[in-house]
Amino acid sequence: MQGAKAGNKTAQQFRDAALPWLDDAYAFARVLMRTEADAEQAVQDCYLRALRQFDGFRGTAVRPWLLAILKTVCQEQQSRRSSAPLAPASEAEPRRDSPTIRQLVDELPAPLGEVIALREYLDLTYKEIAEVTGVPVTAVMSRIAEARGLLRAARRAAQASAEPPAARPAGGASKLTVYRANAC
Repeated sequence: MQGAKAGNKTAQQFRDAALPWLDDAYAFARVLMRTEADAEQAVQDCYLRALRQFDGFRGTAVRPWLLAILKTVCQEQQSRRSSAPLAPASEAEPRRDSPTIRQLVDELPAPLGEVIALREYLDLTYKEIAEVTGVPVTAVMSRIAEARGLLRAARRAAQASAEPPAARPAGGASKLTVYRANAC
């Protein structure tokens, strides 16, 4: 009977600590998994795993801890599907003529997309992002700067392609396209 009460107390503590971050977890999963269904499944798996590990949690910040678990869950799900790679964002969701910031972030390489999402969508500090991603703060800062530069360039390229051909300056591929080609 005491074990059941202790379990209920732990479950209640977990709910109180983790549920306020559910929307943030889903937003991050959407960036990592690229589809709503995959993001929902990843968040469910994350919260189940976090509940099982909650008795051993000794930190003070639940949010970075949850997001780190979520990142691991997403990586595991993607590696299980490695024989069937993720569909590019253009196949997963219909595109409009003018890409949104979310669409541009989806096109970033994974390490850059995840840090920019954690910073700009979830407003995590550089230190918290470092905890979630497992990289030094200086690497976080560098990745965010690189991601912002690529996003600016991709946005400019998208805006330029929306202009009439006579108004467009002559030029080549966007920096994002070149980066993606070099990263392969």
